[in-house]
Amino acid sequence: MKLKSQLSIAFILCLFSLIVFGLLAYFVHGHDIIRFDSRVISLVQGLESVGLTFLMKFLSFIGSAPVIIVLSIFILFFLYKVLNHRYELILFVGVMVGSPILNYLLKELFKRARPDFHRLVEISGYSFPSGHAMSAFTFYGIFAFLLWRHIPAWWGRTALVLFSAVMIFGIGMSRIYLGVHYPTDIIGGYFASATWLGFSIWTFQRFKERSALRHTSLKTG
Repeated sequence: MKLKSQLSIAFILCLFSLIVFGLLAYFVHGHDIIRFDSRVISLVQGLESVGLTFLMKFLSFIGSAPVIIVLSIFILFFLYKVLNHRYELILFVGVMVGSPILNYLLKELFKRARPDFHRLVEISGYSFPSGHAMSAFTFYGIFAFLLWRHIPAWWGRTALVLFSAVMIFGIGMSRIYLGVHYPTDIIGGYFASATWLGFSIWTFQRFKERSALRHTSLKTG
């Protein structure tokens, strides 16, 4: 995919996600979406079983900050030692550091209380947007973006995208199942993260474009 196309896709992703997040935040702030949240929570928690609870707790654990940090260290090592891509390393660090900061600021802005329905785990803090959802989308999103170009086979790329999508969806669903987030917290987390990811990738690709132009001008000059 050409650099111009990547820039356009990143910009469109960022803009679209920002608009959707803004609309969702408006409804959440006005408490107009509780009925939707309640119905989805009832549907998801209606599936409760011993085996499913174990799976959801495991997925929630996979999406927790300590695990994401450990996985990020492995990705950093892979980018630096195996692929020797230092620019991509900077992008990865910037994206992963910025996501929890953005999540904290948004939670402090909206101050939405967590749901008081049936809870399978206890947790404190504000609810909107979900930190787990943002971390999962950010980590697996940038993971897929960085590895995509290094996988030549179509089936490998398909597997990469499917794996990332399943992990993002599973971690988000686990937070609803466990009763610690509203569905709109999860959706909001996804779109907040997509906005941040789109902006970061656009900035990175813009930097690469300018570097390429500079390099070309030096050669021709």
